[in-house]
Amino acid sequence: MKDRRPKAQGRRQKSAAADRTVRTKPRVAVRDADEPLDPRGLRRVVIEGVAPEIDGGRFPIKRTVGERVEVEADIFADGHDVLAAALLSRRAGQDRWCEAPMTPLGNDRWTASFRVDALVDYEYTIEGWVDRFESWRQALSKKFGAGQDVASELLEGAAMIRGAAGGDRILAGAADALAADGPQEERVAEALREELVQAMTRSADRGAATRYERTLRVAVERERARHGAWYEMFPRSAGTDATGSATFDEAAARLPYVASMGFDVLYLPPIHPIGRSFRKGRNNSLTPEPWEPGSPWAIGSDEGGHTAVEAGLGTIEDFERFVAAAGRQGLEIALDIAFQASPDHPYVREHPEWFRHRPDGTIKYAENPPKKYQDIYPFDFESEDWPALWEELKRVIEFWIDRGVTIFRVDNPHTKPFRFWEWAIAAIKARHPETVFLSEAFTRPKIMRRLAKVGFSQSYTYFTWRNTKAELTEYFTELTQTEVREYMRPNLFANTPDILHEYLQRGGRPAFQARLVLAATLGASYGIYSGFELCENVPVRPGSEEYLDSEKYQIKPRDFERPGTLAELIRRVNAARRAHPALQSDRGLRFHATDNPELICYSKHSPDAADRVIVVVNLDPFHMQHGWIHLPLAEWGLAPDATIEVFDVLSEERYYWRGERNYVRLDPELRVAHILEVRS
Repeated sequence: MKDRRPKAQGRRQKSAAADRTVRTKPRVAVRDADEPLDPRGLRRVVIEGVAPEIDGGRFPIKRTVGERVEVEADIFADGHDVLAAALLSRRAGQDRWCEAPMTPLGNDRWTASFRVDALVDYEYTIEGWVDRFESWRQALSKKFGAGQDVASELLEGAAMIRGAAGGDRILAGAADALAADGPQEERVAEALREELVQAMTRSADRGAATRYERTLRVAVERERARHGAWYEMFPRSAGTDATGSATFDEAAARLPYVASMGFDVLYLPPIHPIGRSFRKGRNNSLTPEPWEPGSPWAIGSDEGGHTAVEAGLGTIEDFERFVAAAGRQGLEIALDIAFQASPDHPYVREHPEWFRHRPDGTIKYAENPPKKYQDIYPFDFESEDWPALWEELKRVIEFWIDRGVTIFRVDNPHTKPFRFWEWAIAAIKARHPETVFLSEAFTRPKIMRRLAKVGFSQSYTYFTWRNTKAELTEYFTELTQTEVREYMRPNLFANTPDILHEYLQRGGRPAFQARLVLAATLGASYGIYSGFELCENVPVRPGSEEYLDSEKYQIKPRDFERPGTLAELIRRVNAARRAHPALQSDRGLRFHATDNPELICYSKHSPDAADRVIVVVNLDPFHMQHGWIHLPLAEWGLAPDATIEVFDVLSEERYYWRGERNYVRLDPELRVAHILEVRS
């Protein structure tokens, strides 16, 4: 028989050689015998799964002054020892931490909270440790309860307490009592005394405590960053002449009207000089009449740029007087920041390097195919002179802050670098923490979220395009009940000068009423563009979301006293928002089941659950809809058959609902919604 052993051996040798090539193990560093072990080896507690925590702590969460930060984490260790944990918080820049004991939720999940009470950023982290005293105490209780002799355990406890006593008389006395020769039941009772537990908690040995590896941040803003009602108005249309701009003084005459509807913020599109080169005319025409004003977003002319005022409106001093007049009406002015330039902007002459150029040397205008914006030049944020550009644009914002503006609606921020916004907003807030920035970015979700993370206080949303019950429920559950809520605050505009949704075009007055109620109650911040209250709903052409005779390209005086205005409904809705803390936050939103897909029902509650509002809306602007809604009375701490009193703030009618299922009927010819205060 042929001997195959050498061949097999050869195969094994080849395999071993290959194994040495592929499976080489990393060399393990050998500790010198005299080298001490890392003391972190005694830190047995593991802390992970901390929430809220955005991108591993790269970005802060957001709160407004007075809000609480609820923190959770997975905290566990090997073995069966009892653990303790504390949530540490402090104002950024301080050395001393404040502590809040964390409470176990079950399955190794713990929670605690702290309140941010000043307009400064905060920091927080977590510390966990083995609670040796409580571990001993629980074991003692179990053994004694089982009838076992615990003499040794009592001496062990006495030594532990004496070691922690220092000058504490309570602890010293307890240690003596446990070490005495008295009956074990008396000594055990002493060990289990609550006063002793509290004293030992204060003196806990945390030398081997685990501190979470990251210090997390809270960006704290003023209350207006969390909630407010916005009204958008072109001041140049505040007069009666469609061929001439109104002044700031004339626009000031409209302020009582806006304030009477209960708005908090008056948002102005750009108020700067408008270029003449390639000026757009009526309905975006490329051949404007000489008297047509052009788009306010084509910023800059021989009269100035981003720190100047369009001559037809007045002067800088007139604007400052307008801001003061708005303040007397309880209105804050929000100013549009559009970082782009008309071909006539002084920047084009003085800093051509701040723009992109074609091969022939001409500057590229803005495009969003098939749309062309020949009257606008975008800035080149990647130019060789980008540091000077960044500094100048930050200076523009600071210029308007110095003139009384602390709220800015930023146009198309997603077309500028994230790094620019992170730098600029942080620099401005360091000097002006009261500023609020609204991101106007109707773009992809991840981009919108990133803008929120880098510093924008609020964000436009997809609300305009969410019209069915399923769409609204899914979208607002995401915005208010997932991690997104920790950093992205929605501002729900029901319409804008650019967006007239088909729902409003087709649904008429009931559609405007429904969208108003939805925007104002689903979101703590919402807005409407002037003309919404008049139910303006004619598009420039079928299938378009652009308005016919868009105010972007022409002066558009309106008769706000004409019949059919929604001004009174808006006033009632905004009054409810001011009266109810539940409507001033997004966090208390919960959707409730209905048996009719055209009826949407949801409730909102205040952080302390003391205030609750129920909203029911008919989403069908053409037909009466009715059905049964299901309320989670047990979650509200009520019996399933409880009777609750609800008061409709829109109709001023009172209802008594019994049980979890209640009948609702909404006819759009009469009413499209209920906004119900829960009174009992």
